[in-house]
Amino acid sequence: MRIAILMTNTDDSAFAHRHPKDGAKFTALVQMARPHWSCDVFAVKDDIFPEDISRYDGVMITGSPASTRSGAPWVDRLLALIRQIHDRKIPLFGACFGHQAIALALGGRVDDLPGGWVHGRTENHLVARPEWAAELPDVVSIYGSHVEYVHELPKGADPLMTRDGHSTGFTLGRHIATTQHHPEMTHDFICALTEELRTDMEPQVHARALDSLQEQADQPALAEAIARFFEAARVG
Repeated sequence: MRIAILMTNTDDSAFAHRHPKDGAKFTALVQMARPHWSCDVFAVKDDIFPEDISRYDGVMITGSPASTRSGAPWVDRLLALIRQIHDRKIPLFGACFGHQAIALALGGRVDDLPGGWVHGRTENHLVARPEWAAELPDVVSIYGSHVEYVHELPKGADPLMTRDGHSTGFTLGRHIATTQHHPEMTHDFICALTEELRTDMEPQVHARALDSLQEQADQPALAEAIARFFEAARVG
């Protein structure tokens, strides 16, 4: 398969330059499960978009510190592209910002997260089990870092995962799947990011993050599930 990765991460800090970019992270996630698949990265945050999205077997939208509610021209253009992808039923997977952007583009609602910043390893209860998610555990561990969330799902969407009473992933038809969190992040990266953001966090948030990172996320299982999602969506 050929996957388009729409890179939305606006972080241009020294820390970001010391680590692989999100395009590389998502490519590694895809190829962890399907080494022969190819990925093309488009920095949509710099207004670089695919000329013809229909050339791709699937699309992934990355995370970002930017807000889907910012009204930035590139965000508006991305929301329009999401609606086009949905209309054409091209398989689409969104993570964090991508999850929120898909929801917002298709009529859902994004708000500030009650209780503030979530950061570290999160435990998400699988509330639906499509065939492609058959091998995921009932409680899925995924690294996360966010202050906004999807308050209302788009019409026709079904919750996939929940955490603390909030949806942390959804499906829409057979061609859309999302997660609020970051399946592309490795344990080494989230640990480094936690230390980088230490002074930006309240002490209790940092302490909870460190405690959560004593165990690792379910990255290999997530990589396989995402690959199966694209395969099932193409068949559907």
